Amino acid sequence: MKFSMLLKKSFALSALLFLVGTGAALAAGSFTFGLLLVGPYNDHGYSQAHYEGGKYVEEKIPGTKMIYIDKVNPADRPGITIPQLVDDMVEKGAKLIIANSDDMKDGIREAAMMHPDTYFVHCSGDDVLTGKAPENLLNLFARMEYGKMLGGFAAAMTTKTGKIAYLGPLINEETRRLAASSYLGAKYAWEKVLKKNPADLKFQVTWIGFWFNIPGVTADPTQVAQNFFNTAYDVVISGIDTTENIVVAGQKQKEGKEVWAVPYDYKGACETAPDVCLGVPYFNWGPGYTDLLKKAMSGKWKSEWIWLEPDWTDINSADTSTVGFLEGNALSENAKKEMAAFIKDLGSGKVKLFQGPLYYQDGSVYLKEGETATDQQIWYMKQLLKGMEGQSSAK
Repeated sequence: MKFSMLLKKSFALSALLFLVGTGAALAAGSFTFGLLLVGPYNDHGYSQAHYEGGKYVEEKIPGTKMIYIDKVNPADRPGITIPQLVDDMVEKGAKLIIANSDDMKDGIREAAMMHPDTYFVHCSGDDVLTGKAPENLLNLFARMEYGKMLGGFAAAMTTKTGKIAYLGPLINEETRRLAASSYLGAKYAWEKVLKKNPADLKFQVTWIGFWFNIPGVTADPTQVAQNFFNTAYDVVISGIDTTENIVVAGQKQKEGKEVWAVPYDYKGACETAPDVCLGVPYFNWGPGYTDLLKKAMSGKWKSEWIWLEPDWTDINSADTSTVGFLEGNALSENAKKEMAAFIKDLGSGKVKLFQGPLYYQDGSVYLKEGETATDQQIWYMKQLLKGMEGQSSAK
């Protein structure tokens, strides 16, 4: 993938447009925006990251007001549709509505068509790419592939057994590419930094069936994590929205086992069990949300597909980097040193992990020798990669 300064330029331009174009809107009253969250707003994971992104907007743009509905999923709200929830938000004055889960794709598109004068953001979707999006809907996501690469790197630099596990949610293109990114980061650390035999690295992916535990519907992530640690996998990387992997790792450590975890989504996830945490790749939605609200308020909105990179000058900047990686207490000093070099090389493009030769699980070619993946080749990942163990589809 190419790295550029487009993100910073976009923020700067939008800030200027906001200053010269939104005074009338603010003078007339508050600008209300809504969040539809797939999980609890305080889940210490994916939904909380979005919720705090909304709070960031309120702090940065005077006159804005956030409303939200959480637990927007079939288990918590059976029979309730996305358009129904959107109707409620519009009645409460929402002028822009953000749907934060891939599962909301069809519903948020329908709602956008029903409310052409309201702006809509779908996180993780591809309606703009496929041509299905109405003019008032755009797609926004972060290039979390990089955060996952860093998580995999930390895991490989730490494991004593060479067995790394990935606790996956449901199976789709997004979750395959994020699991694959973790594997590629681990593979790079194992082979290029530690100079170890590729055959000695094991990377197992087990899927639970949804973004978080739904009793009676999904596999229990607590039990899956326990099974990993009980079968010599000493690092578990999370791909789900909640913190079971690090909770179980903390429990195992108290039992005297040498194990570690890489949680996901939320900057504060390591606080759950800091002594086993190698680090957390997390979303920082504040900058992206702020940019989009300024565009909506200044009349500069357009339907587009936005995939935001980290700010490679400071991936943990609260004001510029949508993707971050916060190192954990359990990461060794040597691993931290190597991590810094890895981040630098990723940011400069010196290291490109989505570069061939790479093969899918079934042996078919994903990327030819010397071929660098395009955005769409990464986005639409058809299988897990050769070298990974686990299902590539739900069938």
